Amino acid sequence: MSKKVIGLLLTIFLVLSFNFYLFRVLPGNPVTLLFRGVGLSAEQIRELNMQFGLDQPIWVQYLVYLQNTLSGNLGYSFQTRVAVMSLVVPSLINTVILLSVASLISIVAGLLIGVVAAWRRGSKVDISASATTLVLYSMPTFWLGLVLMFLGVIYFGLPVGGMMTITFTTIGIFAQAGDVMRHMILPLLTLVLGLTGQYVLVMKGALLDVFTEDYMITARAKGISNRKLLLDHGFRNAILPMMTLVALNLGLSIGGAVQTETVFSWPGMGLLIYRAILSRDYPVLQGAFLMVTIAVIFTNFIADMLYPLLDPRVT
Repeated sequence: MSKKVIGLLLTIFLVLSFNFYLFRVLPGNPVTLLFRGVGLSAEQIRELNMQFGLDQPIWVQYLVYLQNTLSGNLGYSFQTRVAVMSLVVPSLINTVILLSVASLISIVAGLLIGVVAAWRRGSKVDISASATTLVLYSMPTFWLGLVLMFLGVIYFGLPVGGMMTITFTTIGIFAQAGDVMRHMILPLLTLVLGLTGQYVLVMKGALLDVFTEDYMITARAKGISNRKLLLDHGFRNAILPMMTLVALNLGLSIGGAVQTETVFSWPGMGLLIYRAILSRDYPVLQGAFLMVTIAVIFTNFIADMLYPLLDPRVT
């Protein structure tokens, strides 16, 4: 346990360091790019670089970055002059609202479809489920989102932008929740269709591998019922690869589905990252990517802690 905690802390430190240097190697000066076309003088550019600390040596910027990050200060946006934390937190909440529902639906659907496809291997159900999920998984997210946007607007009159209607004036939590849900339908459906395919393929493959193990053949020879064979012997051993994929996806989901959130203008982490990249807003990018990487590390750490509970052979 102590080794895993030490490894967790060391990984976070390495991520902090990589997160800092990653955006310093990008081409272009953020001040010059931010105020392009304004006609700033060399003196004004120099003052802005001093204001944002960009005139300091790289190692000084690194030490300041570590000190501020450990104290919870992620800096200020180059573009809006607003504290990065005040931009990241609302975006993170919006992303969690969208991704938590999408992940729950896709995990349950992926597990069920994957189990059925593996148990009835070679049947029409297996062929149809595998082909459908493989096609959906292969589709580019932005293309699938645009197709659903077209269908949603033309045939169902669904909203396609933002999280809530701008002209929405009805007071009441239920009315507001209903409006948010209508805006969430299309991006939610896009994510569910894309994520479910991964879970189906992984669950089916893991179960098929388990079915060929000697202990499964022995259990079947002992006359154990199909239901007990599947749930107690097959499913429990096949769930470990599934947990790894779920942990990775949940962590990455904190970063938001950049393509989905951009297509539907959902004000989450993905859209925040996209806009920050366009404007070379280093503090926002650092804060957003830091949240994403820490989320990935912690979800994998939690999954690592849960492995022994599912399979005592894992230590």
